[in-house]
Amino acid sequence: MKFAASISLLASVASALSVDLNKRDSPLDVKLEMVGNTAVKASITNTGASDLKVFKTGTFLDENAATEKVAIYQGGNKVQFDGIRLRVLTTGLDEEAFKTIAAGETVEATFDVAQAYDLSAGGKYDVVSLGAISYAELNTTDIAGIYSVAGSTITAEVDGAAAKEVRRRFHAKRLAVQSDCTGSKRTATTTAISNCRSLASAAQTAATSGAAAKLTEYFKSSSSSTRSTVASFFSRVASQCGSTTSGARLYCSDVYGACSSGVLAYTLPSAQYEVNCNLYFTALPALSRTCHAQDQATTTLHESTHLYGTEDYNTYGYQGVRGLSAAQNLNHADTYALFANAIYVGC
Repeated sequence: MKFAASISLLASVASALSVDLNKRDSPLDVKLEMVGNTAVKASITNTGASDLKVFKTGTFLDENAATEKVAIYQGGNKVQFDGIRLRVLTTGLDEEAFKTIAAGETVEATFDVAQAYDLSAGGKYDVVSLGAISYAELNTTDIAGIYSVAGSTITAEVDGAAAKEVRRRFHAKRLAVQSDCTGSKRTATTTAISNCRSLASAAQTAATSGAAAKLTEYFKSSSSSTRSTVASFFSRVASQCGSTTSGARLYCSDVYGACSSGVLAYTLPSAQYEVNCNLYFTALPALSRTCHAQDQATTTLHESTHLYGTEDYNTYGYQGVRGLSAAQNLNHADTYALFANAIYVGC
């Protein structure tokens, strides 16, 4: 599919640490419960001895992203997520992007999973919490690390007809909004698409025949199978970024009302359209010469990989990439973006 002035833009919160989310001790305890037919309430308790300043954007505490923080299964089969995906700024964050949870305090957030999962078949579903929440030290807005919030599970008995109506109302109310990328925003967007193609093409060559050590640094392997998988992803991204006149739709206005604090851009893959938020244009350079930095080109590349099935694992940045398993790196959007950056910059 060609890139129709279109980028798939997903949620990113920086992790400054290399971590295994399944092993890291966490002072955050998450409990899920059903509210009505398809709404879920997440109760997050700080079980530690100290107050904790957590990053809200892209978590249960962000109404635009909360549905992405659970996985849903029916009969052991995973239900496909087709809701909004965000990408957020990882530096220079505002205080409003955080919430301080006092020691022993519980905060709650409620969201309707039928908006982002097709539960119209009805019946019994298992809902499982995913991922992590980033945090900062109390006197800063710099991300210091992440804590796991994964593993809480509940079972819901869903009325399929009612769930279908929730989904219909959610998607129908905003689909008429038209693209308005004009002037300097259009210029920046088309430049990012062009740079995305160049980065992906160079990365494809590096994956196919480049230094084994560089591939191993990011993907934990330089086997022929790894080379083939990585090169294939970059080939598809280069094709996706090969046009600004055909393919999925791109907007420069906040179609789904998801451009909250720190959000650079987002996508709704199921509807094949994407949005660049104002921050995408004001906070990012077009193309950085710094290792592991964010820019418009690698944001476009990162998010375009999501069209081909990559995940975020709530892990972002170079140190986070280094902490993933080899299998996760092969399916991780930021790994591809950082590898492309490394090839371009010469990291």
